[in-house]
Amino acid sequence: MTGSIKKLTDKGFGFITAEGLAKDLFFHSKNLVGVMFEELREGDAVSFEMEESDKGPNAVNVQRA
Repeated sequence: MTGSIKKLTDKGFGFITAEGLAKDLFFHSKNLVGVMFEELREGDAVSFEMEESDKGPNAVNVQRA
């Protein structure tokens, strides 16, 4: 899937606006591939996979598109 970084926090997580989904997806810095959390900026294009969790869908294997 693809999307863009909507919001980043100073706690090591953020949210992605995914193409074709109504709700934003949560992601954690531990789920990044090939990029450091500090290198990401709001608006960056990313690709990722979606995974279900107890709190709903999350983005995993997040990398720059």
